[in-house]
Amino acid sequence: MNSNNSIFLISDDEDLSKVLEAKLIFLRSNDTIVLSDFKNACANLKLCGADIVLINENSSKKQTLELIKELRDNKNLCIILLVNSCDKEMILAAYDAGIDDFAPALADDFELVIRTVNNIKHNSIKLKALRNLKLLEQMNVVDELTGLYNYNFAKQVIENVIDDNLLDDGSFVALAPSEESKTEFSVEKMAQAVLTSIRSDDIVTLGRGAKFYLLLPKTSFNGAIVILNKIKENYGENFEICAGISDIAHKNFEQMEHDALQALSDAVATNAEYILAEGKEDTLDDWLDDAQNGPKNYKIFRQIFNKKMEKVIAPVFFRLQKAWEEKLFDTEIEQFTDSEQCVFHLKNKNQDSTLRIVYPGFAKIVIYITHEGLDSPENREIQLSLTKISQKELISIVEEFIKDFKYTSV
Repeated sequence: MNSNNSIFLISDDEDLSKVLEAKLIFLRSNDTIVLSDFKNACANLKLCGADIVLINENSSKKQTLELIKELRDNKNLCIILLVNSCDKEMILAAYDAGIDDFAPALADDFELVIRTVNNIKHNSIKLKALRNLKLLEQMNVVDELTGLYNYNFAKQVIENVIDDNLLDDGSFVALAPSEESKTEFSVEKMAQAVLTSIRSDDIVTLGRGAKFYLLLPKTSFNGAIVILNKIKENYGENFEICAGISDIAHKNFEQMEHDALQALSDAVATNAEYILAEGKEDTLDDWLDDAQNGPKNYKIFRQIFNKKMEKVIAPVFFRLQKAWEEKLFDTEIEQFTDSEQCVFHLKNKNQDSTLRIVYPGFAKIVIYITHEGLDSPENREIQLSLTKISQKELISIVEEFIKDFKYTSV
């Protein structure tokens, strides 16, 4: 920051400029106020080298937003918008364009001074962070093109965050472009889309190849899906992604990476947008494998089914509902799970079909597939061992059910 703390004030209203200048001149004795109109703002800013910029909202909102975006190319600047009215849409658009703060143009002297002083302090912290980032780039910890941690340091960065914050709740995501979108893929553009879609305490690193790793503290499976949808939206161009999602509970980096990459591989192979990594329930599944050699504890069976319902059935039903809503025209898709059953229901004017998973109280589930009004092989009953309930198996069964529905509803 400059030693004289120059403050650059941009306004096309000369009278208001004088009022604002009178309020700001008393910040500190060595502060200077440089005035400029909108037309010459960028050129004048280069001449004075100020770090703090106040923009008095122009009568043209478009011109104001365009100037903010142009100034935002300089990451060292602190930009404060002085608004003429409390227009929520304009203020939100200005934040998207790159402002750091806003205040009413006719705010009291003390409010404007306090906001400006606070932003001077915050800008000092930001400049220090930028210097640290530059050092990390020089040490190859951070990739200069994307601003993300390089893969060689992903393990250390992620485990440090988990250990320092005692994290045991959240999601780890391995992300890559789909096979169809690889030809349109840009690492820099994807990095920008990811960074604009996450919170400040989320961590992003480069993975091997064209992959990205996301550590999302205190974020559920459904929360991770929301972020994935934001990334797609921010990338634009109808870009498609694939992702593997693992929880972070009781796992080190190698375990999270292995589980997420395995789920990502399954997602790419099945052309799925995302797959939740299945955490093996060692104690319960091992007990099931040896159940025939000892007394049967039906309470444990129930615990296993409840876990499978939470970690496998519900996520698969939710994902397939979203995936097929745009493919099955004029069809209602409903899915739900409760303590008694799990239901995936399809209905249109020609056909009403239901896939129902019921737990009868043993070491297996029963899947009832019913296409209303039919008495054919499409109506059937499938018995499946609890240990055989996997995302792959369930996706295969449900997608076959959907294809039968399409065939029988013609």
